[in-house]
Amino acid sequence: MASFLFKSTIIHTFLLYVMFSSDLGYPPPFVSTLGINYGQVGNNLPPPEKVLQLFSALKITKTRIYDTNPEILKSFAQSGIEIIVTVENEMMGVVINPQQAVQWVTTHIKPYFPASRITGIAVGNEIFTMNDATLIGNVVPAMVSIHQALVQLGLDSYIQVSTANSLAVLANSYPPSAGSFRQDLMGVMSQLLQFLNATRSPFWINAYPYFAYKDDPNRIPLDYVLFNPNSGMVDPYTKLHYDNMLYAQVDAVIFAAYRMGFGGVEVRVSETGWPSKGDSNEVGATIANAEIYNKNLLRRQLTNEGTPLRPNQRLEVYLFALFNEDMKPGPTSERNYGLYEPDLTMTYNVGLSSLSSTTTAASISLTSSAGEVRH
Repeated sequence: MASFLFKSTIIHTFLLYVMFSSDLGYPPPFVSTLGINYGQVGNNLPPPEKVLQLFSALKITKTRIYDTNPEILKSFAQSGIEIIVTVENEMMGVVINPQQAVQWVTTHIKPYFPASRITGIAVGNEIFTMNDATLIGNVVPAMVSIHQALVQLGLDSYIQVSTANSLAVLANSYPPSAGSFRQDLMGVMSQLLQFLNATRSPFWINAYPYFAYKDDPNRIPLDYVLFNPNSGMVDPYTKLHYDNMLYAQVDAVIFAAYRMGFGGVEVRVSETGWPSKGDSNEVGATIANAEIYNKNLLRRQLTNEGTPLRPNQRLEVYLFALFNEDMKPGPTSERNYGLYEPDLTMTYNVGLSSLSSTTTAASISLTSSAGEVRH
């Protein structure tokens, strides 16, 4: 009997893999570019117009901000840069009201669109892994209200509504085919996925292989989390080979969504990165590792790569973050995820080469060597 169940599981998972791998009846591959999260929790950051110059010089066409800062939205007008804005967590109880949602969109979105190319609204950030049942219960109703407001104002075909999730929404992530959501979140995850499926919006995940390595450096190979050459791992059920942890984490989320009946929802990485500095207990938080992680990820993105489970669908990724932010609370690592210092000099070189003597003139270039570590 046990043998039969095991074989049935293998067959079921194999069929699931075939289903995911097929383009038949599946949304066409989404062509995207690399984005960068533009956080603002610092007292020494450059003004938005200088940041726009940096984006333009780097040829980065997507960014995500954690509010609806009018200075940024005004400065980025006519730039063509796609912007994901955020309904702050503390606003959730307000915009759950449909009339208040219309007011929010009318005030925070409509005056800037379409001059500022707002393409997404994140309703909250990592709320489902907070210990606030009321807040958790408000997320999807708030998303529905915001979406209805967009429909009412004729903006729903241009702007997607989702929410950014911590990887901690998963109960299991290894191997990827075992991916499943936490039991206590099943109800709200079903509501979320129903909404995303109905509106053809993506599931956003904040995925940080760094955290997994920091918590268990003796068992998790550093090369595996840094995208360096390594033997990787093979999922025993799908037989898919993974040579890096980020792709394994994303595929675990895809499997978790499939188990809820929503295998067609696209998964995108709303945050990933590596800290260049940390406290004594933050193993691996070094400038060398941060440079390697982001440089290797950049190379993958520039080759239109997908995950092993969805090789024909390019994985959209937003790096965290543009700047080191000196006012962020928490451990030292939290303030040191930036590719750039507030004075616009590079924290380290991930393949961004200067085109002129000014620090705001640069372009993406693929380099064959690891490059110098820049302190």
